[in-house]
Amino acid sequence: MNVRSFLARKRQGKKISMVTCYDASFARVLNETEVDCLLVGDSLAMVIYGYPTTVHATLEMMVRHTEAVRRGAPDKMIIADMPFLSMQQGKAHAVHAAGELIRAGADAVKVEGWKGIEEEIAHLVQAGIPVMGHLGLTPQFYYAFGGFRVQGRDEASRTYILEGAGRLEALGCFGIVLECIPSGLARVVTERISIPTIGIGAGSDTDGQVLVLYDLGGVGLEKPFRFVRRYAEVGLAVKEAVDRFVEDVVEGRFPTREESFEDE
Repeated sequence: MNVRSFLARKRQGKKISMVTCYDASFARVLNETEVDCLLVGDSLAMVIYGYPTTVHATLEMMVRHTEAVRRGAPDKMIIADMPFLSMQQGKAHAVHAAGELIRAGADAVKVEGWKGIEEEIAHLVQAGIPVMGHLGLTPQFYYAFGGFRVQGRDEASRTYILEGAGRLEALGCFGIVLECIPSGLARVVTERISIPTIGIGAGSDTDGQVLVLYDLGGVGLEKPFRFVRRYAEVGLAVKEAVDRFVEDVVEGRFPTREESFEDE
């Protein structure tokens, strides 16, 4: 999978699958699956580091985790998030940050929003860095939105998303993530532009779907978002496994003679 084949999928009417991954261990597992591409998301600030929002993800974090995912998944297309404010400090800063992510192993970068950063997006594309856009609920705008809220329900937000999709396509983006917007709006965007749309909480009419691996695998016992489908309960399985381990330790059942080294 690469940018050209990514674009070809839309023309062929074939859905694109994407999973968010943060580390080499899970990346090795995903490298053996049929998933099309991996996203090293700035959501790692929340999922891995326990912060309340994604704005705490730094470029150093994103580079470190992109390197880890690339080492674990050498055969997959990898897209890395541009962290908070990396696009708002001028073209030189943007191309430096994106360059670091590409050198770390990403095949492309993803940017949130579009107004105020159009020149920076164009500059990245002109520098040979593939760029994916992100509209709707853009988590880096958490404080501006007043929380994690569905976008595109009012006329102003709907217009911003529709206009933004056209602008991102014109600027040279090869795809757009649509997050937490009404399915009807996602369908309109998908039909209007020639580049693929990847949905998350945006209905089934986008050109592909993305979920966080931890969410779809049930890692973590908190209640998932309504748009998350859990395909496994890994978190529960780990909890039960650890409880069995503790019980075996307390009762003296672990380790057995076969699991121990004897004196020669």
